[in-house]
Amino acid sequence: MRSFHNPVAIHCGANSLERLPQLLAGRRCLLVTFPEAESLGIIGRVRSLLDAQLAGVIDSISPNPDVQWLAPLYDQVHRDHADVPCIVALGGGSSIDSAKALMCATPNGRFEELLAALETGTQLPPAAHKALIAIPTTAGTGSEVTPWATIWDQAAGKKHSLHQPWTWPEAAIIDAALMTSLPAGATLASGLDALSHALESIWNVNRNPVSLALAQQSARRTMACLPALMKDLGNLQLRNAMAEAALLAGLAFSNTKTALAHSLSYDITLQHGVAHGIACSFSLPLVLDMALGADDETDAALLSIFDAATAQAAVQRLRDFLQGLGVATDPTHYGVAESDWSAMVQAAAQGPRGRNFIRQMA
Repeated sequence: MRSFHNPVAIHCGANSLERLPQLLAGRRCLLVTFPEAESLGIIGRVRSLLDAQLAGVIDSISPNPDVQWLAPLYDQVHRDHADVPCIVALGGGSSIDSAKALMCATPNGRFEELLAALETGTQLPPAAHKALIAIPTTAGTGSEVTPWATIWDQAAGKKHSLHQPWTWPEAAIIDAALMTSLPAGATLASGLDALSHALESIWNVNRNPVSLALAQQSARRTMACLPALMKDLGNLQLRNAMAEAALLAGLAFSNTKTALAHSLSYDITLQHGVAHGIACSFSLPLVLDMALGADDETDAALLSIFDAATAQAAVQRLRDFLQGLGVATDPTHYGVAESDWSAMVQAAAQGPRGRNFIRQMA
């Protein structure tokens, strides 16, 4: 039996940020966001909406949340704001992922216990965990509608996946007007992250009919919208279309998790510093070629997305799409020696995400 579940209340459309006070329902909150949010006027908007409900602002979130700076921030939040019941995360995936770590309460209020749970894959005990309202300012990560967060330990060369029963956001606000200042590089990387999420949820052993329909629609919308958006970054209509495509992808992989392309991406990011959205998308044509032929339902969905009659045509269309956006699809471009690629694929296939790939490898 295959079923779909997503408990996040989603609010989309123009001026949807204005619904934030209603969603908080009188609760005080912490705002977790990125450094540029102040100069962009976003923090000011939230302050004017919430007034005394806003207990504090944390605007120091950097890309790729790392235990080195997340640990002291966590300890500060649970020391100084233990009684604040809700976090509002506003930003890209890094802000939302950081907020998911900060919302978790440990018995002694210290990050070391959360890190131990991350390293062992265990569940924290019941406690006064904070609620989360997620407001993405990028169109791609899907973190606003999933329970997962990626936490990095660059010093140890590790990537942790945070997933606790309460790390689903309570609500997500999708307001494309918050995304219009996003620069070209971040727009591209986040858009390709969305495409990767959609495709990865299709060539996935955990897919279900609802996730499959969402993913197909998302991938088609992204391929139609992203090239146009890259030529007209200030176009609110295109920003909204891309935001909706990313949301559909997030809903799809919230049920399936990701697969081989993401498993491959983590070492590319850790070892070569490639932005996540690029690291998980450059290999998509190679993974698509591997996926086709494994399952009739998957083949039909993928060929439909690329308007292709054959596997070769679908792979070529995806490769042309990425290269047309300036994204190289050769692993050597990202520092991976040609002789190492096959071994890297085999190793990635054995990882937690790699095992979700529809074609299992020996």
